[in-house]
Amino acid sequence: MTSQSNSMLSADHFLLGTFSSNCSSGMTVTKVPERWDNSWANNLKLARMLDDAGIDFMLPIARWIGYGGETNFHGNVLETITWAAALLSQTRNINVFATIHTAANHPVVVAKQLATMDQISGGRVGLNIVAGWNKPEYEALGLTLPDDHETRYGYAQEWFDIVKALWTRTEAFDWDGKFFQLKNVLGDPRPAAELPILNAAGSGEGRKFAVKNANFLFTPAIDLSRSKEEIAALKVQGVDAGRPVDVLTFSHVVCRPTEKEARDYLEHTGKTNADWEAVDNLVRLQFAHAQSFPHDLLALIRDRMAAGHGGFPLVGTPEQVAEGIISLHEAGFGGTTLSFVDYVEEFPYFRDNVLPILEARGIRPAQKMAAAVA
Repeated sequence: MTSQSNSMLSADHFLLGTFSSNCSSGMTVTKVPERWDNSWANNLKLARMLDDAGIDFMLPIARWIGYGGETNFHGNVLETITWAAALLSQTRNINVFATIHTAANHPVVVAKQLATMDQISGGRVGLNIVAGWNKPEYEALGLTLPDDHETRYGYAQEWFDIVKALWTRTEAFDWDGKFFQLKNVLGDPRPAAELPILNAAGSGEGRKFAVKNANFLFTPAIDLSRSKEEIAALKVQGVDAGRPVDVLTFSHVVCRPTEKEARDYLEHTGKTNADWEAVDNLVRLQFAHAQSFPHDLLALIRDRMAAGHGGFPLVGTPEQVAEGIISLHEAGFGGTTLSFVDYVEEFPYFRDNVLPILEARGIRPAQKMAAAVA
């Protein structure tokens, strides 16, 4: 790989992306009829809007079975490799991540898929590595989920070591590891430059993996005073490991002309019409098998799961939403994803009313609207 830098890796501003637009209902576990329709047509329309507005990236969730309830939340999911490749071919500047479960995807195949996507996009593809946590999905795929984080992340480390070897070595090689035995493998083509790597981790093992391998650690912002301490500690870990790591979070946006309108809509979608059966299934699985969320804040997290999958609430007027984003920046986060009940319908209001405030406050670059891709 050359030393050329991906735009996310060289950015000097607060990063903004979207999360989970490839999934039915997006990030909102709601029954309202206007909840997100994750069709390809809607994803393409959204991607072009984001690209024109200068948004930095799109991040998908990889799911194989839904969470039940009346809506079977995340039962309909566009597969992330094909979704990302197609979006990259239809955009000009935005980065698009593929979310990959290490246990379900062979590293030699993934390395070639991403190298191909690197060519398609001119260097705008990213990799979100998932070491595994969702036991029902493992069972659906006929896989065994190890009970301990050490084994899961040991497997993920060898998996990613192979991917990196395929992206950097120019001669065919054998691999004799604990989990993989490979003969005469060669990565050709290889990415032209470094790809941004993202990893969500809450456990000690997970965070060690992220600091060692990822450019961006993805973690929830539940309590910003706690987040500030955690981010500072993670950055020290990165320095000690000899590599910088930035920290991203995820947010849910309900932005309206008045605070009352925004709060009323949040109540309507995230409480009155929440799919509570799906919410409880989601919370139960997250807390049984993952350590992404702090377990001592369960009651608060249950409400936030319904509204935006546990995301930081950005609710109110454009000024209030902008102040919420600025508070994430001041806590030390390098960026956040955004989700909406309906991304395509709601993003333009955010674009026109919130982004200019962030630009004026100096945490986002001024944007000139680009011409849409034909």
